[in-house]
Amino acid sequence: MGLGHEQGFGAPCLKCKDKCEGFELHFWRKICRNCKCGQEEHDVLTSNEEDRKVGKLFEDTKYTTLIAKLKNDGIPMYKRNVMILTNPVPAKKNISINTVTYEWAPPVQNQTLARQYMQMLPKEKQPVAGSEGAQYRKKQLAKQLPAHDQDPSKCHELSPNEVKQMEQFVKKYKNEALGVGDVKLPGEVETRATDKNNLNNGDRGTSAAVGAMEDKSPDRKASQYSCYRCKLNMKEGDPAVYAERAGYDKLWHPACFVCCTCSELLVDMIYFWKNGNLYCGRHYCDSEKPRCAGCDELIFSNEYTQAEGQNWHLKHFCCFDCDCVLAGEIYVMVNDKPVCKPCYVKNHAAICQGCHNAIDPEVQRVTYNNFNWHATQECFLCSCCSKCLIGQKFMPVEGMVFCSVECKKKMMS
Repeated sequence: MGLGHEQGFGAPCLKCKDKCEGFELHFWRKICRNCKCGQEEHDVLTSNEEDRKVGKLFEDTKYTTLIAKLKNDGIPMYKRNVMILTNPVPAKKNISINTVTYEWAPPVQNQTLARQYMQMLPKEKQPVAGSEGAQYRKKQLAKQLPAHDQDPSKCHELSPNEVKQMEQFVKKYKNEALGVGDVKLPGEVETRATDKNNLNNGDRGTSAAVGAMEDKSPDRKASQYSCYRCKLNMKEGDPAVYAERAGYDKLWHPACFVCCTCSELLVDMIYFWKNGNLYCGRHYCDSEKPRCAGCDELIFSNEYTQAEGQNWHLKHFCCFDCDCVLAGEIYVMVNDKPVCKPCYVKNHAAICQGCHNAIDPEVQRVTYNNFNWHATQECFLCSCCSKCLIGQKFMPVEGMVFCSVECKKKMMS
């Protein structure tokens, strides 16, 4: 089972810039071997791969209208709704045409509605081709819908039993939680009773829902509809997003249709509904299964370890720098990643201002601002007279320490 190591090879890192030699996928972590950033941080042109991933997600669901199977290989491909808007722009002599392409837009027949929806999103999150918003959408597709959360072939060395468990898990969330938002004008939606999916998810309805169902008056104003997230009223003529699994008595502002855990816009309005909350794919799966902090995959094995408040496959609790297994070994956490003692001393340890050697993580040290010393009589000394300062008052000056005003004056004069 391959992780797609050739995909995006050599792509520049958008975060590290020239410090990264180019994207090279780690052999089991979902990061670049050169800079340790994720693939989503690199300029990898993967629109086809993304469309295959979302296509597979929608396979065997009620959303098959959003996919098409290719004749040559039968792989389901996501049919993204791309919206191209052309506006005449008056120039000095002629009228030029200004074209704006949205890499994704709500799949509605009324383009005016889709355009209104886009204008209600923050500008930096509108997926206009070549813009910051398009890059944001691409990054969220990678983050919110990891291929390894739905496709066993994208995982590292699963046992046959783990593959079977994963397939059952994916089938279950497709049947019970997965959905795609629907953009409509509130007044045009005939409120329906909460469907059986809500009952399956433990939603028994509310008095507000009953009231909404009773009010089917066609002249009900938009101001009478409030957003499920921010609780503010909808403005007249503004579109709202509905989630079928939540029931049509609930609606959201376009910018409020976000994951309840990470608060990011639900990419392409793909949501997972659970216990009255919207989740992105990643955080829905996290609410159901432990996730390995090493390989980023869901854990389907009964045997795994917990350390530093995170879950790990037994074989993946490794040094973030050299990949040596850390079971029974001394390690230090660096930016929430475990690092073995030799790698810590070599790559991350603080340097003693006294002897200029790395400070072992197990020995005592003195720290002041960004300066460090071994807490020994040989290192933590007055920079002028070499008096030991352990347990004594001292005066710090730019990495130097003094026992008295006199010593400070001598040294600084």
